[in-house]
Amino acid sequence: MKNVCWKLETDAQNIGWLHLDVPGKSANTLSQATIEELSTQLDEAIHANLKGLVMISDKSSGFIAGAEVSEFTQIQDVEEAENFMANAREVFAKLENMQIPTLALIHGHCLGGGLELALACDYRVAEEGASLGFPEVNLGIFPGFGGSVRAIQKMGVRNAMPLMLSGRPMVAKLARKAGLVDVVVPQRQLKRAAVHTILNQPTPVHKRKTTLVDKALNSNLGRSLLSKYLRKQTKAIVNEAFYPAPFALIDVWQRFGNNREIMFVQEGKAVSALIASPTAQNLVRLFFLQDKLKAMGKVETTPIQHVHVIGAGVMGGDIAGWCALQGFKVTLQDQNMQVVASAIARSATLYGKILKRDPRAQQAAMDRLIPDLAGDGVAQADLIVEAIVENLDIKQGLYKSLEPRMKKDAILATNTSGIPIDELALVLKKPERLLGMHFFNPVSKMKLVEIVAGEKTDTASLERAFAFVTKIRRLPLPVKSAPGFLVNRILMPYLMEAIRMVVEGISPQAIDKAALDFGMPMGPVTLADKVGLDVCLAVAKDLEKISDDVVPEFLQTWVSEGRLGMKSGQGFYTYNKGKAQGALSTSSEHGDIQHRLIMRMLNEAVRCLDEGIVADSELLDAGMVFGTGFAPFRGGVMAYIEQTGKKEIMATLKAMEKTYGPRFKGSAAAWKKV
Repeated sequence: MKNVCWKLETDAQNIGWLHLDVPGKSANTLSQATIEELSTQLDEAIHANLKGLVMISDKSSGFIAGAEVSEFTQIQDVEEAENFMANAREVFAKLENMQIPTLALIHGHCLGGGLELALACDYRVAEEGASLGFPEVNLGIFPGFGGSVRAIQKMGVRNAMPLMLSGRPMVAKLARKAGLVDVVVPQRQLKRAAVHTILNQPTPVHKRKTTLVDKALNSNLGRSLLSKYLRKQTKAIVNEAFYPAPFALIDVWQRFGNNREIMFVQEGKAVSALIASPTAQNLVRLFFLQDKLKAMGKVETTPIQHVHVIGAGVMGGDIAGWCALQGFKVTLQDQNMQVVASAIARSATLYGKILKRDPRAQQAAMDRLIPDLAGDGVAQADLIVEAIVENLDIKQGLYKSLEPRMKKDAILATNTSGIPIDELALVLKKPERLLGMHFFNPVSKMKLVEIVAGEKTDTASLERAFAFVTKIRRLPLPVKSAPGFLVNRILMPYLMEAIRMVVEGISPQAIDKAALDFGMPMGPVTLADKVGLDVCLAVAKDLEKISDDVVPEFLQTWVSEGRLGMKSGQGFYTYNKGKAQGALSTSSEHGDIQHRLIMRMLNEAVRCLDEGIVADSELLDAGMVFGTGFAPFRGGVMAYIEQTGKKEIMATLKAMEKTYGPRFKGSAAAWKKV
């Protein structure tokens, strides 16, 4: 078999160095072919009479990013998945059972299948900046190459389960404390540390750290008690009916954790059943949609270095804080110093959470976030982000004062949630550099940013905007300039239907519960309060001319009275320290509530696709999942339509049109294209 990815070299001390460099990729991944080739290389190493074997990546990006996810989409059934898992486990077992010391030399990322491979080695030596984790739950599965067994064995269940159930990686120093890594050194010392470890063969960390508590927890009684606790904790975060993978992992460990060999097999069976499920296939699809959006920012452009944000309210202040966290110099302008101070305080809190183990990094981020009441940063900024009140006249007045002061190649971006770019651009002499850069609340959690092009926006400005959004670790979505753009255009009928039901006398709790039972991360009434009733009102008014919804008078009254939702402490719910008061409905009887909510959303999505608001159904699904949290396990709005069946949905719309009126009427021409 010809070596494509792996190359075995032997040094002067007779230590084997098995290099991995998957061709044509920026990061190493483990495909079936790569694993088969590894098996051949291990056979060669076994017969070479080596003193030890070091697994090393030749990629600058890291060790191994995980399994080759694209192969998951090609798995037809559970049996095929089981064969794949069994083959990988067999190769990893060959590595684990070698009669010489083996070591994984880790830099950068070591994730998923890559970490499972590393766990099959006797030792793991990592650079200080390495990141190790099991993100499989985000794809609807859990480690299936023997990783769950080895992680629990080497880290103890108290450390291993949170790592696998959360999907969050840990840095090398924490991994060392948890027993996952044996040695942590600066990158320049990696190879020296590997050689020293191979030649001296110290007792692995996990053997030194095994405690009586770990042994007790792996007893039948211990597993039973801890599994109950883990299920309770996990249910507080995800619904088992929608995301079964973490619960399947807990179940496999509880039932088979006392027998290593049986747990290997049962791990493979459970993961195989999961990987062939619609949930996993939908989550894998979203994984690739995320990559598709990221790729839009990978263009060579003039880099943005200085960002000037105008408007230090919730959105503007948080945009500024996030950009500073990502390494940009940011000047933050507002008419009110107290508003700026509040924004900076929120940023400080955010930095304290994200960078809690690195006070220097916290201070560096704070130093990059500069108050600028006078707006002096306008003249130096490469990107100016306007995030002021949603009013066309006020925004245009600002633009007229800004344009003469801007650098000739600076971009002017508006965070408007729905005002068409072409209307805003009417007062500019150079409308080609105006575009929409629509963030979502909360900025630190919502991945999506809509990039909105006007008729005259030039390609260079758009490319720089895409690159910038990717640089701040967000997902750029190109959308057409039209009222509401994509996300708010589809979301607003859903929210307005919820408000209509409140007017009809249906409790907000029952409405929210129906949405949560569909798989939405938040109910529509709570969402309206969180977005802000003033923002909902502004967007709803913008959309009135193209929708069948009329803004209720009470909503306008509430906004004029300052009853704005969560930010004012009172909306549909009353809030105390950011939490809604009053119990959520426990009833699972929704009547037509769920259909009324979801059908409005589906109908509007089809219209948007027909009008070319986005280029295709994949971008629409990406926008709705990453911009609104639309039930990820369903794969997106258009994926849900396809999986449910267009005929069934159209029949439901027709029935609801008869009962509730023309707002449920579907466009025959638009639906025909789906």
